[in-house]
Amino acid sequence: MAIITNFERTEKKYLLTSGQFDALSRQLSGFMTIDQYGRSTLCNIYYDTDDYQLIRASIQKPPYKEKIRLRSYGIPSPQDPVFVELKKKYSGVVYKRREQLPLREAERFLSCGSSPVRDSQILREIGWTVERYRPSPKVMIAYERIALYGNRDPGLRITFDDSLRWRTTALDLTMGDWGSPVLPDGTFLMEIKFCGGMPVWLSHLLSECEIYPSSFSKYGTIYQHHLAPTIQKKEGIICA
Repeated sequence: MAIITNFERTEKKYLLTSGQFDALSRQLSGFMTIDQYGRSTLCNIYYDTDDYQLIRASIQKPPYKEKIRLRSYGIPSPQDPVFVELKKKYSGVVYKRREQLPLREAERFLSCGSSPVRDSQILREIGWTVERYRPSPKVMIAYERIALYGNRDPGLRITFDDSLRWRTTALDLTMGDWGSPVLPDGTFLMEIKFCGGMPVWLSHLLSECEIYPSSFSKYGTIYQHHLAPTIQKKEGIICA
Protein backbone atom coordinates (compact mmCIF):
# COMPACT_ATOMS: atom_id res chain seq x y z
CA MET A 1 0.00 0.00 0.00
CA ALA A 2 1.38 3.41 -1.02
CA ILE A 3 2.23 5.89 1.72
CA ILE A 4 -0.15 8.85 1.73
CA THR A 5 1.70 12.08 2.44
CA ASN A 6 -1.09 14.64 2.07
CA PHE A 7 -4.44 14.55 3.88
CA GLU A 8 -7.46 16.87 3.77
CA ARG A 9 -10.44 15.66 5.78
CA THR A 10 -12.84 16.17 8.66
CA GLU A 11 -12.07 14.42 11.94
CA LYS A 12 -14.52 13.71 14.76
CA LYS A 13 -13.44 12.41 18.18
CA TYR A 14 -15.31 10.28 20.72
CA LEU A 15 -14.42 8.83 24.14
CA LEU A 16 -15.75 5.28 24.51
CA THR A 17 -16.15 2.87 27.39
CA SER A 18 -15.00 -0.70 26.82
CA GLY A 19 -18.65 -1.72 26.49
CA GLN A 20 -19.29 0.85 23.77
CA PHE A 21 -16.10 -0.19 22.00
CA ASP A 22 -17.14 -3.86 22.00
CA ALA A 23 -20.67 -3.09 20.78
CA LEU A 24 -19.54 -0.78 18.00
CA SER A 25 -16.72 -3.10 16.87
CA ARG A 26 -19.23 -5.89 16.29
CA GLN A 27 -21.46 -3.57 14.26
CA LEU A 28 -18.57 -2.25 12.14
CA SER A 29 -17.35 -5.69 11.04
CA GLY A 30 -19.54 -5.68 7.94
CA PHE A 31 -18.58 -2.17 6.87
CA MET A 32 -14.90 -1.71 7.75
CA THR A 33 -11.61 -3.63 7.34
CA ILE A 34 -8.46 -3.44 9.49
CA ASP A 35 -5.69 -1.64 7.59
CA GLN A 36 -2.12 -2.77 6.81
CA TYR A 37 -0.79 -1.97 10.30
CA GLY A 38 -3.47 -3.97 12.16
CA ARG A 39 -3.12 -3.28 15.86
CA SER A 40 0.05 -1.23 16.31
CA THR A 41 1.87 0.91 18.84
CA LEU A 42 2.16 4.54 17.80
CA CYS A 43 4.91 6.65 19.33
CA ASN A 44 4.87 10.42 18.87
CA ILE A 45 7.14 13.24 19.97
CA TYR A 46 5.44 16.63 19.88
CA TYR A 47 7.57 19.68 19.17
CA ASP A 48 6.75 23.11 20.55
CA THR A 49 8.35 26.43 21.48
CA ASP A 50 9.90 26.95 24.91
CA ASP A 51 6.72 28.73 26.06
CA TYR A 52 4.43 26.10 24.47
CA GLN A 53 3.06 28.57 21.95
CA LEU A 54 1.59 25.93 19.61
CA ILE A 55 -0.43 24.01 22.17
CA ARG A 56 -1.48 27.11 24.12
CA ALA A 57 -2.90 28.55 20.92
CA SER A 58 -4.54 25.25 20.01
CA ILE A 59 -6.52 24.86 23.24
CA GLN A 60 -8.06 28.32 22.71
CA LYS A 61 -9.90 26.73 19.74
CA PRO A 62 -8.96 29.34 17.12
CA PRO A 63 -10.12 29.02 13.48
CA TYR A 64 -6.56 27.97 12.54
CA LYS A 65 -4.05 25.91 14.51
CA GLU A 66 -1.08 23.65 13.83
CA LYS A 67 1.11 20.99 15.45
CA ILE A 68 4.53 19.53 14.64
CA ARG A 69 5.40 15.96 15.55
CA LEU A 70 7.62 12.98 14.87
CA ARG A 71 5.80 9.63 14.59
CA SER A 72 6.87 5.99 14.46
CA TYR A 73 4.99 2.72 14.30
CA GLY A 74 6.64 0.73 17.05
CA ILE A 75 10.00 1.53 18.62
CA PRO A 76 12.49 2.45 15.86
CA SER A 77 16.24 2.10 15.62
CA PRO A 78 18.24 5.25 14.75
CA GLN A 79 18.15 4.49 11.01
CA ASP A 80 14.56 3.26 10.75
CA PRO A 81 12.10 5.41 8.77
CA VAL A 82 9.72 7.60 10.78
CA PHE A 83 7.18 10.25 9.82
CA VAL A 84 7.79 13.98 10.10
CA GLU A 85 4.33 15.52 10.32
CA LEU A 86 2.77 18.98 10.18
CA LYS A 87 -0.90 18.92 11.18
CA LYS A 88 -3.06 21.96 10.50
CA LYS A 89 -6.72 22.56 11.23
CA TYR A 90 -8.78 25.32 9.69
CA SER A 91 -12.53 25.79 10.20
CA GLY A 92 -12.97 22.15 11.23
CA VAL A 93 -11.01 20.66 8.30
CA VAL A 94 -7.71 18.89 9.03
CA TYR A 95 -4.78 19.23 6.64
CA LYS A 96 -1.86 16.91 7.34
CA ARG A 97 1.50 16.90 5.58
CA ARG A 98 4.01 14.13 6.28
CA GLU A 99 7.17 12.61 4.87
CA GLN A 100 9.28 9.60 5.80
CA LEU A 101 12.90 10.09 6.81
CA PRO A 102 15.42 8.01 8.77
CA LEU A 103 14.97 8.84 12.46
CA ARG A 104 18.22 10.70 13.07
CA GLU A 105 17.85 12.65 9.83
CA ALA A 106 14.30 13.56 10.82
CA GLU A 107 15.50 14.79 14.22
CA ARG A 108 18.17 16.97 12.60
CA PHE A 109 15.59 18.36 10.19
CA LEU A 110 13.19 19.30 13.00
CA SER A 111 15.98 20.84 15.04
CA CYS A 112 16.68 23.54 12.47
CA GLY A 113 14.42 23.11 9.43
CA SER A 114 17.40 22.64 7.12
CA SER A 115 16.74 20.57 4.03
CA PRO A 116 17.32 16.80 4.37
CA VAL A 117 18.98 14.75 1.66
CA ARG A 118 15.66 14.33 -0.16
CA ASP A 119 13.81 17.46 -1.22
CA SER A 120 10.04 17.79 -1.64
CA GLN A 121 7.35 20.44 -1.44
CA ILE A 122 6.02 18.89 1.76
CA LEU A 123 9.43 18.94 3.45
CA ARG A 124 9.90 22.55 2.39
CA GLU A 125 6.52 23.44 3.90
CA ILE A 126 7.38 21.69 7.16
CA GLY A 127 10.82 23.31 7.11
CA TRP A 128 9.29 26.80 6.84
CA THR A 129 7.13 26.07 9.87
CA VAL A 130 10.13 24.80 11.84
CA GLU A 131 12.13 27.91 10.94
CA ARG A 132 9.24 30.11 12.05
CA TYR A 133 8.76 28.52 15.49
CA ARG A 134 12.19 26.99 16.22
CA PRO A 135 10.52 24.21 18.26
CA SER A 136 12.12 21.47 20.33
CA PRO A 137 10.85 18.11 21.68
CA LYS A 138 8.39 18.63 24.53
CA VAL A 139 6.42 15.44 25.19
CA MET A 140 6.28 11.81 24.05
CA ILE A 141 2.82 10.31 23.63
CA ALA A 142 2.28 6.62 22.86
CA TYR A 143 -0.81 4.45 22.49
CA GLU A 144 -2.13 1.24 21.01
CA ARG A 145 -4.14 1.74 17.83
CA ILE A 146 -6.56 -0.28 15.74
CA ALA A 147 -7.11 1.39 12.34
CA LEU A 148 -9.97 0.56 9.97
CA TYR A 149 -10.92 1.73 6.48
CA GLY A 150 -14.28 1.59 4.72
CA ASN A 151 -15.04 -1.34 2.46
CA ARG A 152 -16.91 0.87 -0.01
CA ASP A 153 -15.05 4.09 0.72
CA PRO A 154 -11.33 3.63 1.58
CA GLY A 155 -11.22 7.34 2.44
CA LEU A 156 -13.40 6.65 5.46
CA ARG A 157 -11.12 5.87 8.39
CA ILE A 158 -11.86 4.92 11.98
CA THR A 159 -9.15 4.54 14.61
CA PHE A 160 -9.41 3.30 18.19
CA ASP A 161 -6.63 4.32 20.60
CA ASP A 162 -6.21 2.94 24.11
CA SER A 163 -3.52 2.79 26.79
CA LEU A 164 -2.57 6.42 26.14
CA ARG A 165 0.64 7.33 27.99
CA TRP A 166 3.08 10.23 28.10
CA ARG A 167 6.43 11.41 29.39
CA THR A 168 8.61 14.51 29.23
CA THR A 169 11.96 12.77 29.76
CA ALA A 170 13.93 10.51 27.38
CA LEU A 171 12.41 12.31 24.37
CA ASP A 172 13.90 9.89 21.88
CA LEU A 173 11.75 7.37 20.02
CA THR A 174 14.42 4.70 20.45
CA MET A 175 14.00 4.88 24.25
CA GLY A 176 10.75 2.91 24.34
CA ASP A 177 7.02 3.55 24.59
CA TRP A 178 6.70 3.78 28.39
CA GLY A 179 4.94 6.63 30.16
CA SER A 180 2.27 7.72 32.63
CA PRO A 181 -1.40 7.03 31.77
CA VAL A 182 -3.57 9.76 30.26
CA LEU A 183 -7.03 8.14 30.51
CA PRO A 184 -8.59 5.59 32.90
CA ASP A 185 -8.20 1.91 32.03
CA GLY A 186 -10.85 0.69 29.60
CA THR A 187 -11.28 4.08 27.89
CA PHE A 188 -10.89 4.29 24.12
CA LEU A 189 -10.41 7.36 21.98
CA MET A 190 -12.14 6.89 18.65
CA GLU A 191 -11.48 9.16 15.69
CA ILE A 192 -13.65 9.11 12.58
CA LYS A 193 -11.97 10.66 9.54
CA PHE A 194 -13.84 11.36 6.32
CA CYS A 195 -14.14 13.65 3.33
CA GLY A 196 -17.46 15.38 2.79
CA GLY A 197 -20.23 14.10 5.08
CA MET A 198 -20.29 11.18 7.50
CA PRO A 199 -22.11 8.14 6.05
CA VAL A 200 -25.72 7.82 7.22
CA TRP A 201 -25.22 4.19 8.26
CA LEU A 202 -22.37 5.19 10.55
CA SER A 203 -24.41 7.99 12.15
CA HIS A 204 -27.13 5.43 12.90
CA LEU A 205 -24.64 3.03 14.50
CA LEU A 206 -23.26 5.76 16.75
CA SER A 207 -26.78 6.69 17.82
CA GLU A 208 -27.68 3.06 18.56
CA CYS A 209 -24.57 2.69 20.74
CA GLU A 210 -25.22 6.08 22.43
CA ILE A 211 -21.83 7.40 21.31
CA TYR A 212 -21.52 11.18 21.07
CA PRO A 213 -18.72 13.55 19.96
CA SER A 214 -16.16 14.68 22.52
CA SER A 215 -13.64 17.51 22.32
CA PHE A 216 -10.36 15.78 23.18
CA SER A 217 -6.74 16.46 22.27
CA LYS A 218 -4.00 14.12 23.48
CA TYR A 219 -1.32 16.80 23.65
CA GLY A 220 -3.81 19.45 24.80
CA THR A 221 -5.07 17.28 27.67
CA ILE A 222 -1.54 16.51 28.84
CA TYR A 223 -0.57 20.17 28.68
CA GLN A 224 -3.64 21.40 30.59
CA HIS A 225 -3.65 18.72 33.29
CA HIS A 226 0.06 18.06 33.78
CA LEU A 227 2.43 20.49 32.09
CA ALA A 228 0.70 23.84 32.68
CA PRO A 229 0.20 23.31 36.46
CA THR A 230 3.87 22.39 36.83
CA ILE A 231 4.98 25.42 34.84
CA GLN A 232 2.72 27.72 36.88
CA LYS A 233 4.02 26.24 40.13
CA LYS A 234 7.63 26.82 39.05
CA GLU A 235 6.84 30.38 38.01
CA GLY A 236 5.19 30.95 41.38
CA ILE A 237 8.27 29.71 43.17
CA ILE A 238 10.48 31.96 41.06
CA CYS A 239 8.24 34.98 41.64
CA ALA A 240 8.14 34.28 45.38
